[in-house]
Amino acid sequence: MKILKYLFFLLLILIIAGSIYIATKDGEFQIEETKVIPAPVEMVFSEVNEFKNWENWESWSEDGEDMIIEYGAKTSGDSASYSWKSTTFEDGKITTIAAKPFSEINQQISFNTTFGKSTSELYWDFNEIENGTELTWGMKGNQNFMEKLAFIFKEETISQMMQPKLKKGLDKLETVVINKMDKYAINVDGVIRYGGGYYMYTTTASKISQVDKKMGAMIAEVSSYMEENSIEKSGNPFVIYNQWNNEAGTVIFSAGIFTPSEVITPTKSEILTGFMPNQKVLKTSLKGDYKNLKEAWDTAFNYLEANNIEVDEEAHSFEVYQNSPNKIANPAKLITHLYIPVK
Repeated sequence: MKILKYLFFLLLILIIAGSIYIATKDGEFQIEETKVIPAPVEMVFSEVNEFKNWENWESWSEDGEDMIIEYGAKTSGDSASYSWKSTTFEDGKITTIAAKPFSEINQQISFNTTFGKSTSELYWDFNEIENGTELTWGMKGNQNFMEKLAFIFKEETISQMMQPKLKKGLDKLETVVINKMDKYAINVDGVIRYGGGYYMYTTTASKISQVDKKMGAMIAEVSSYMEENSIEKSGNPFVIYNQWNNEAGTVIFSAGIFTPSEVITPTKSEILTGFMPNQKVLKTSLKGDYKNLKEAWDTAFNYLEANNIEVDEEAHSFEVYQNSPNKIANPAKLITHLYIPVK
């Protein structure tokens, strides 16, 4: 009987000692992963901010094959949420506490575990850099007594368990974003008449490979001149290819914006007035990044050759930009119309 009493006291002492050890064990944790994604910060932010995108790249749903996802009344921005239920994985919910475009998102993640509800903080930091976006995804919190007890009997710490999931999620996120950026479509719309009219422009010589980098600044220069001088704009900005030399890899081109009537500029002004005649052209449309423009032009010229349509060599081909990369984060949504004058 005394032996049983001693064993009981010994067990009690072990339980008390173990409880003290667990209670005094540091339960704070912080895990984060950083990755550079070659995409505009606005696009990366939008991908993360919208919960309906998460199923394409988050990594923990792989642990629950029967996972059922439910979305809250809002799926993006402050107070947005989504939750999941699974018989093979812990039920959970993520709520966006605050979303600050295009720099940070703070969220709360909770799991319904065997030991009760576990709540932690998720945070996202978006940093615009020269080659894209430096994105940090982190998780931090403080484990309660039961959570610390549970992890004593697990082979991995919470950091060892979650770190690979954050890394895998960011890798998948990068793939998803790049795939969205790379989508494009080219369509030959056919021969039409283009109305033309007066326009303001500036001209430069350049390497062919540098056109897409220079045209934005040139269009902005023309736009600023027109605004400063209260000159009305008409239609979308465009580029006219005045001279193209494939062998030398050079081009002379003008970037401009149409205006309703002729404008007389000062003699020394770098911004000039031009006139485009009403002419017959082959129209081709590109929906996608400007890096696909060469393929779009090749498609247009191949169409002319295949259909025996003669190019008007005395006129100049041009591009009209239906939207601006300054306002469209995803380059796959850019729309450019290509025009080749024909006889």
